[in-house]
Amino acid sequence: MRWTSRKRQVTDKPPVVTNTTPLITLAGIELLDLLPHLYGEIWAPRIVLDEYQVKAPPTEPDLAQASWLRVVDDVVIDPALPLLDAGEAAALTLAQASGARLILLDERKARRIAVRIGLPVAGTLTVLLRAKQHGFIAAVHPYIIQMQDQGRRFHPDLITHLLEVAGE
Repeated sequence: MRWTSRKRQVTDKPPVVTNTTPLITLAGIELLDLLPHLYGEIWAPRIVLDEYQVKAPPTEPDLAQASWLRVVDDVVIDPALPLLDAGEAAALTLAQASGARLILLDERKARRIAVRIGLPVAGTLTVLLRAKQHGFIAAVHPYIIQMQDQGRRFHPDLITHLLEVAGE
């Protein structure tokens, strides 16, 4: 590992790239700080930060000031990608170009495309499961309920499986 001039720790590991929805969802359940604890520095295309600033309620953290978030400007979207939201397409392009070790996506279509192009994918639920496994949270179920109250939808079988894996 090495340090940047800003005294942030930098690793030679490929980055973790995120789309907007995991950021908004985790901020909405007050668990946004899990990301740097679990993954270190997170990369996001500028469009993702812009979408977050527009879509997140004013009470949510200002990610422009987050020391753990590296905003990547000038991501040229891969024209070979199927039609997606601009943030999803930019996140997928950045993940591909950077050789990301993981991309955080919640939207089904974008997740399918990520898998098809060979990117490892995790969603917000996986972040919660890892957080429990690492002792950052005691249970995932209360946060799933909060996410559902925010309007997030999950297949019941997925929730059942996640709770089994989490031991709840």
